[in-house]
Amino acid sequence: MEEGSSNPFRKLLSIGEVAERSGLAVSALHFYEAKGLISSIRSRGNQRRFGRDVLRRLGIIKVAQRVGIPLAEIQAAFDTLPQGRTPTATDWQRLSALWKDDLDARIHRLVALRDRLTDCIGCGCLSVESCPLRNPYDRLARDGPGPRLLETDD
Repeated sequence: MEEGSSNPFRKLLSIGEVAERSGLAVSALHFYEAKGLISSIRSRGNQRRFGRDVLRRLGIIKVAQRVGIPLAEIQAAFDTLPQGRTPTATDWQRLSALWKDDLDARIHRLVALRDRLTDCIGCGCLSVESCPLRNPYDRLARDGPGPRLLETDD
């Protein structure tokens, strides 16, 4: 059918079109669909067709992932949006506000880790000069393996 005809799929995008428009690989789109982050319908020929709202959702996924938001949190946020409607600027303000406190806490923790990184490896171990002062008698060993001091807020 022609683009302007009564074709019910004329406003829908193929998976190739979505991949091209979003800059994502088809395999990424399949992955996001399997995780329930995006959805498609099937044409009579059993081909995936996506509503144009999927492009905005994919943009949100890319931005959220870039700042470290886990897919499970993105999914939970998407669950608050109506299906089949393009997320609006108001939706984005609400979603980003949900993630702001968590991002601020992660930034704080990363800055603290960065500032302590050169002083001590944090596991009671390779820094002979400073670890005996911070970890006398290897008392941190009872807390488990790995960099114990670097993972605290002290």
